[in-house]
Amino acid sequence: MDYNDQIKNRIKRIEGQLRGILRMMEENKDCKEVITQLSASRTAIDRTIGVIVSTNLVECVQNADNQAEKSMEGIVREAVELLVKSR
Repeated sequence: MDYNDQIKNRIKRIEGQLRGILRMMEENKDCKEVITQLSASRTAIDRTIGVIVSTNLVECVQNADNQAEKSMEGIVREAVELLVKSR
């Protein structure tokens, strides 16, 4: 799978969020603020996982003709398993 700039930028933003959270902890910020930011980071990670899985699924379906050994049902099942595993 080709990880495009949009996906890489999502990860860079998440990295920035996590560094900000660490800074908040070092500055002894209120735990509610830290938890809010951690929750936002988790949401960003979950959405990134969704983008990656869906992009991969689209690629697999488009290339299904080249993958005679895998049925369309198997391709979809594999994508769903990836999503379930990510939770």
